[in-house]
Amino acid sequence: MDQRLLEPHRRDLWAIGYRMCGVAADADEVVQEAFLRAVERPPDLSRPLGPWLRAVVLNLSRDRLRRRRRAGYIGPWLPQPVDVDDWVDTLPGPEARVSARESVSYGFLVALEALTPQQRAVLLVRDVLDYDGDEAAALLGLSPANVRVVLHRARRRLADWQARRQPLDAAHDERARAALTRLLTCLSTGDVEGARAAFTEDAVARSDGGGIVSAARVPLVGPPRIVQVYAKLAAHATLLSASFVRRNGLWAFAGALAPRAGDPDGFVQLVELAPDGRIARFYSVLTPTKR
Repeated sequence: MDQRLLEPHRRDLWAIGYRMCGVAADADEVVQEAFLRAVERPPDLSRPLGPWLRAVVLNLSRDRLRRRRRAGYIGPWLPQPVDVDDWVDTLPGPEARVSARESVSYGFLVALEALTPQQRAVLLVRDVLDYDGDEAAALLGLSPANVRVVLHRARRRLADWQARRQPLDAAHDERARAALTRLLTCLSTGDVEGARAAFTEDAVARSDGGGIVSAARVPLVGPPRIVQVYAKLAAHATLLSASFVRRNGLWAFAGALAPRAGDPDGFVQLVELAPDGRIARFYSVLTPTKR
């Protein structure tokens, strides 16, 4: 097969692989493997090539996700933050339950981790790619009845994310930046009460060190516990540089730290907000390969 027939599909296939796997390198690899399969065993070119490639990428992503979970992970696993602002994302249909921007938002990707690989694939095909039940069944090699059952279970598992879901508009983007600024200012100045007030009462913080660098191995729940840990880190770490960056459609905060044995040398921090602008979920990505 001529490679030129495949290249126009690369961006959309990468977007599927990233939503499925949560890691840019994994998305790169599943797309390359799908292209290799197309070259070595060309599909029937009398039919559209796009659906065949999507099916291959979805299957490869499911397998990769299963292997990753069987291998285990030290501490909370978080997706890799990526800059998606320049994407020309044609994947979601006009009636999709989850918009293009929302489907690559960090909160949504974290929520997808509660799903099995099969549930994740079905939910993405139905609620993001906007396939109907019969189309999804054909794409995933399932029966329409099975698609309905799996989709129902997947949506039910996302109930917590659904409950705190916020419109990801420009105003929300600025509120995310303001919330991060407020929290980081309080931490850097030792304002413990101000830092606690930046969070909702049921806030949760997760850190991904991947067993490579020091990080909390369980989620931190509630403002007192979250602030206790992060205030201590702020007091002992030496910040070399820091800036706001665009990650997954919103502002995030990235920094470099002075090297210390076993400690991270940098981080990316992201938030999910409550309607009142306080932080409901706080994520710190410390693993070097994900920053």
